[in-house]
Amino acid sequence: MTAPLLLGIDEGTTAVKAALFDGDLHVVAQARREIPVSHPQPGWVEQDPELILAAVVDAVAEVLEAAAGREVLAAGLDHQGESVLAWDGGSGRALTPVIVWQDKRQEALLAAIDGRAVERSGLPLDPYFSAGKLAWLLEHDTAVARARDAGSLRMGTVDAFLTDRLAGRYATDLSTASRTQLLAVGGHDWDEELLSAFGVRREWLPAVGPSYGPLGTLRHTRWPVPIALTAQLVDQQAALAGSGAVRPGELKATYGTGVFILGRTEHPVLASGLLPTVGWAAPGGAGGIGEVAHALDGGVFAAGSLLDWLAYGLGLAENAPALAGMAAGVPDSAGVIMLPALAGLGAPWWRPAAHGVIAGLHPAVGPAHIARAALEAIAWRVADIVEAMAVLAPVHALRVDGGLTNDETLLQIQADALGLPLTVGPAEVTVLGTAMLAGVGAGVFAGVEQAARALPQGRVVAPLLDHGERTLRRERWRSFVEASAAL
Repeated sequence: MTAPLLLGIDEGTTAVKAALFDGDLHVVAQARREIPVSHPQPGWVEQDPELILAAVVDAVAEVLEAAAGREVLAAGLDHQGESVLAWDGGSGRALTPVIVWQDKRQEALLAAIDGRAVERSGLPLDPYFSAGKLAWLLEHDTAVARARDAGSLRMGTVDAFLTDRLAGRYATDLSTASRTQLLAVGGHDWDEELLSAFGVRREWLPAVGPSYGPLGTLRHTRWPVPIALTAQLVDQQAALAGSGAVRPGELKATYGTGVFILGRTEHPVLASGLLPTVGWAAPGGAGGIGEVAHALDGGVFAAGSLLDWLAYGLGLAENAPALAGMAAGVPDSAGVIMLPALAGLGAPWWRPAAHGVIAGLHPAVGPAHIARAALEAIAWRVADIVEAMAVLAPVHALRVDGGLTNDETLLQIQADALGLPLTVGPAEVTVLGTAMLAGVGAGVFAGVEQAARALPQGRVVAPLLDHGERTLRRERWRSFVEASAAL
């Protein structure tokens, strides 16, 4: 008899991916659907939630057809984290666009909130997190106001919208709640003081549950069979699991629209410039939350989006891969240096008002030098975060994944910037981690660490730059950030 399959569904910022894996976590079938992102006003970043739902349905339908009748034992769903929307609890109809995690429209609203009121979350008062976006919708959106007055309002992250529509399950998981700024550090449910600070009521939000276990059943008329949902969590936490960095002290970086670095910790940790977060939460008794895997997180908000902007927005190349390829054609950036703050400057600096800067221009600079400066900027921003984490515990290597890690030039620049070897995992490690945790939730694996041992081993990229030169470049970078972040 053919062994059953595990389904991973990755609802990322710019694409939905679905993939089927066998019991050894090898890919059997996969599908991808692009999701458009719009910018209706400066600082606003939106998506159509119905297009996201349609992309999930379509991608899953494609891989189920490719399964050729093999049993799909369970599915996991990951999502883009801090992005939010509102919808009607009766009809399930979306009331608002998805406000994407990069959106800055709530900056003025956040300025009026007492920062001391949100210290319980352990997170800086920044537009990145979900709470400010929810508060903005409550204050400014008329459809939200009507649903609130009618008692039918539902609000939350994209996973809760998808599971409400596909599984009749209005719930999220603890890892997602830890990204909203509405959960206290170490808490297991929405925090009343934080809800009050942002003017959000508990009854408008989904229930908070574990990240894996028996979570419900996904159904759609386009799918031949219902599928057990046994994992639900944030995409970066799924990538942490899929990278195999599941033990305290292990770090991973996922390179996509941004770069997100996570590392497991034994307990909740408060560290300057870094974010305490939940990696995943095991199920407890009576459907509650059991053991919690804690982590630290730091985000670079512009990576792939920086390359897209340089390629398409400025017309420097046909596309982002072509731009990265140009960087390989020059030995250095010819003195060009770039601050990739297209969506503010995240960890460990946390300067949301910062803008992108390109400096060091002169007549000998060409597009290839600017392309190389962009890769160097991404690498140095990752180094900012890894070095901040290394203050807490030694870091001996970094596991990397994501679409940008297909570029060898970026990998070498990153290893040189860190002075550490990189272990390169599969580009689609996020959907792999989601399926892996679905296997844990369905009992295929005894636990997360056992599942991680089934993951493929990645190749290693070693640093080539000597310590003295690395130190000089590091000092130049830090001085540049300090001088440029206020512009």
